[in-house]
Order: sequence, then C-alpha cells, then structure tokens
Amino acid sequence: MKKFYQFTLATTIMFALLVSISHLAFAQGKVNIKGGPIKEADWLKDPAGELNEDHSDNKNWITKWYGPDGNYENNGSFQVSGKRDLIDEGTKGKLTEPELSTVAGLESTQTIKMAWEKKHGGVRDWTVFELDPADAHHMNRDGPIDNIDTYAICVIDAPKDMTSVMSPAHDDHAQIWINGEKWYNNSRWTGAALQVDYNIEVKLVKGANVVLYRCGESGGHAYMNLHFDDKTHKEVDIYPQKAKDQKSFFDEVRSVLAVDPTGKLATTWADLKRK
Repeated sequence: MKKFYQFTLATTIMFALLVSISHLAFAQGKVNIKGGPIKEADWLKDPAGELNEDHSDNKNWITKWYGPDGNYENNGSFQVSGKRDLIDEGTKGKLTEPELSTVAGLESTQTIKMAWEKKHGGVRDWTVFELDPADAHHMNRDGPIDNIDTYAICVIDAPKDMTSVMSPAHDDHAQIWINGEKWYNNSRWTGAALQVDYNIEVKLVKGANVVLYRCGESGGHAYMNLHFDDKTHKEVDIYPQKAKDQKSFFDEVRSVLAVDPTGKLATTWADLKRK
C-alpha cells in the first residue's frame, strides 16, 4: 500500500509539473520568427505561418508611448502609405524611420518637429500618450478614424545584451524598428486587439534600446499593441513610465540614454545610409 501511495504521489506531482510547464509555454507563445533583423530587400515582405494566439491574459502589454501628438491622416490606405517613410517626409529628410529608432534620432525630436502637409495632419509636436490595449480603436486619438498611420516609441533599458521575444497585435500594417534595424513587417491584421500571430526573437543591447512601432490602417478596427516575454519584462525597465509630456519623458530617460553604446547604433545607421 505504501509503494502504491508513493507511486500515486509521484505521478500526481509529475502531472502537475507537466501542466504547469505547458501553461507556461502557452503563455509565452511559440517563437515563429527568428534570424532577424530583416534584410533591406525584405523590409516589406509579409511573414508566413500565423499563430492566432490569444494573449488577452498577458499582463505585460505596453500602454505608454512617446511620439507625434497626432496621426498621419488621409494616408490613401495602408497599402499606399506603408511603402513610404512618413518620418522622412514629415521632417524633410532630417529624420527617417530607422534613424528615429536610435538614441541619436530619438534625442533629435527635442528640436525637430513633424511637419506633414496640412491634409495629412499638419505640424505635430512630440509627447507621451497612452493606448488602452483592450480598446480595438485606440489609434484614432480624437482624429479621423480611417486611413491613418500612428507612430509610437518606447525605450527599453536592458541590464545586459540579451535575446528577447517580441509579440505584437495590430490592425493593419505594422512595422517595428529597434536600434536602427527593422525586425518586423506585417501588412495583415492580427484578428483581435490582444491576438498575436507572430512572436519575434529580437536582440537587445545593454543600456538603451529604442523601439519604433508604426501601424497604418484603412478602416474598421485600429489598434497597435506590444509586449515582450515575461523574462524580459522582469529584467528591463521600459519608458515612458510616469512621464506625461516630452520634457518629463526625457527627464526620465536622460540617464539611460547617457550610458547607451551610441557608437554601435551610429555605425548601424551609417551602414543603412550607405545601402
């Protein structure tokens, strides 16, 4: 009887461990994009193999962002705008999307305004804003609800060089840059505000990592959400945190940006410019 009890107890423990591990694996999601960043020739190529994972129970969705205080409007549909660098257009070549996703580019937003044509939203200041992950229309931001592009930036302060897993949900065309390199492009919506089709393996460097998230949409739902794997969220600090405007944002990140390996990022941008 004692042996039977020990066997039953061991079986129960093993089953509980297996269930726990399976739940953890599901919560983290399957990594189905590796080998980045994306080569320039493939910058606008959609990935294959959607996962259709429900991440509504994930507690790590990023809610605070830094970026233009309004959207690019009348984009002619995301199929049209997604092929163009709207940062380059709005700053008359002073900034581009890859450059904006570097420390130097981010810092330059303190002196460079976004000046799109009036029909596309006009002059935009840079500020901090919040997006409610559960709101499937949060990109509208008190402006037109259709044919818009939204740009959002966050800074990840990593304690070391690390491999991380990035999980976006979006409607429609999402493009994500980190430290001057493009890691994600997908012109297809994910189906729901908290549904993820791709978990992307990305590289973070010690210190400041600038993430630029762009999403363009044509009609209907309009959302752009992002979280990383649990381990990353436990080890890093993500900004904005308490900041409410441009000044308080740079007050928050000043010490983080100061210790960033900018030489590496500058080299990356220089390489991109030469192509």
